[in-house]
Amino acid sequence: MNLVYKFVESPVGALKLVASDKGLAAILWENDSPRRVPLTGLVEGDRHPILLKAERQLEEYFGGSRRAFDLPLDMRGTTFQKDVWEALLAIPYGETRSYGQLAKQLGRPSASRAVGAANGRNPISIVVPCHRVIGSSGKLTGFAGGLDVKARLLDMERKG
Repeated sequence: MNLVYKFVESPVGALKLVASDKGLAAILWENDSPRRVPLTGLVEGDRHPILLKAERQLEEYFGGSRRAFDLPLDMRGTTFQKDVWEALLAIPYGETRSYGQLAKQLGRPSASRAVGAANGRNPISIVVPCHRVIGSSGKLTGFAGGLDVKARLLDMERKG
């Protein structure tokens, strides 16, 4: 199954949207490491309906009129990673959770480092809101888009 992609501009830089026939498979940052989310068989597909829907919903999100995304997702990862990513989807707009809170929520209270690693491999940035996960001290921690972008996204959501 081919993956199709398209680049879109956003207030946080260029984003590479990637979709399969099943759903949105990735939103990658301009300077994303190809090792973080390895994808093969990519072909350009500016008119793919899932990419167009994702682009429109991202524009609404950045414009302040969308707080939740309504997109089919094709999350590709291990069972544990997918469990973490599903937990990210449950974090409400404008709120944050710590890695430890997510580990407890998943029934694995000693797995905060594993939760952090899975969070770092989240392929669908913004839509699967890994930016809403912070350190237990409240400090912003690693983010593939950069800590400045993470801070901007959280600030935008808090004000929204």
